[in-house]
Amino acid sequence: MKSKPKLLLLPNVLDESCDHRLFFPKTVDEAVFTLDGLFAESLPGGRHFLRRFSFSRARKVVDIPILLLNEHTQKNELEELLKPVLEGQTWGIVSDAGLPCFADPGSQLVYLAHQKNIEVEAFVGPSSIVLGLMLSGLSAQNFSFQGYLPKKPEELQKKLKELQTISTKEKMVQIFIETPYRNNKMLETLVHTLQDNTILCVASDITLPAQNVRTMSIKSWKKGPLPDLDKKPAIFLFQSF
Repeated sequence: MKSKPKLLLLPNVLDESCDHRLFFPKTVDEAVFTLDGLFAESLPGGRHFLRRFSFSRARKVVDIPILLLNEHTQKNELEELLKPVLEGQTWGIVSDAGLPCFADPGSQLVYLAHQKNIEVEAFVGPSSIVLGLMLSGLSAQNFSFQGYLPKKPEELQKKLKELQTISTKEKMVQIFIETPYRNNKMLETLVHTLQDNTILCVASDITLPAQNVRTMSIKSWKKGPLPDLDKKPAIFLFQSF
């Protein structure tokens, strides 16, 4: 008799150097031990995640199959990915960092799982989006996560002005992320594009000893040297008035 199919949404740490035991509840360990397979953004990332947990001698990390679920996954491939779950297995979804389904294709697989009557279970863990908002001092009553903004300078400036207008009108905090090696350029663009009375927060290295959170007006950002965010995981938040 087949067991009930299940899809588990598993948290990951925000940096590989972090000890997951400081951030995950014990229920995550228990859930990982039930896995028949894992959906991950990369094979090395998936293996590294599994090695954090102490499996029994009878079962090794290399025995757990990993299927890729990332920006290259096509929508027509999702049905094939779900086959082992539909056969009664328990599989997990993990992102390279933070919670799955935020700014990655995991949500599409979850949506399909619901259409197939597959049970979906989520587990608590760190999220740079939530932690960044908590740390920023900005209002959490109304906010929007924009993911990644346009890369081209002209399109980026246009998008930032649009988000600024929405923020002012709706009293909404705008939240977004950038590829770490483009962080410095993003910060420079923000400072030179947003209005002086807009409040900007930049939170980098969240949960690490080097964590740095700065929240102040664009006018104040312009006065001092900008922090070096090159290759650091960071999240940007602003609110216009």
